[in-house]
Amino acid sequence: MSIAPRFVLLDRDGVLNQDRPESVRKREDMQLIPKAAQATARLRAAGYQLIVITNQACIGRGDTTPEELFAIHERMIELLAKDGGGVDDIFICPHLDADDCDCRKPEPGLLKEAARIHGFKLQETWFVGDAGRDVEAAWNAGAMPALVKTGKGLKEAREYPEVPLFDDLDHFARHILSLDTP
Repeated sequence: MSIAPRFVLLDRDGVLNQDRPESVRKREDMQLIPKAAQATARLRAAGYQLIVITNQACIGRGDTTPEELFAIHERMIELLAKDGGGVDDIFICPHLDADDCDCRKPEPGLLKEAARIHGFKLQETWFVGDAGRDVEAAWNAGAMPALVKTGKGLKEAREYPEVPLFDDLDHFARHILSLDTP
């Protein structure tokens, strides 16, 4: 009897990498948050699959190209791997808010697509973000939201006092894994 894999959904900017006001526009702008790689390694070692769910309006605005975004994600994967970490998939919304799509958070489209493709139940899945739109996307999809203080999280947490708040992704990982031990 095999155990079904468990999933954690992660926002990118402010959770895995340093959030930049002008967004991450080129490969060399990608800088991980301290301990993010170790947190992903710890979760994956415990059997979790990690999926990044990220709004990237920099594409829709023309600030960067899809090819450059691919290079940015390659660098992120390389940096995570240096400390044994990684992610299993990345889902991107390239649209602007004005495009009124179903994939731009806080809409649930990317979360639902990830669940459909990977075959997991959203109601059993955490979505870790640093912004209100992440919390609302989790709620809209039926997932469990968590906020981290990195990025915009500390400021945003005041609007969502009922959502678990963690110092960073490492703190979240340690907490969720402590729940797994009898």
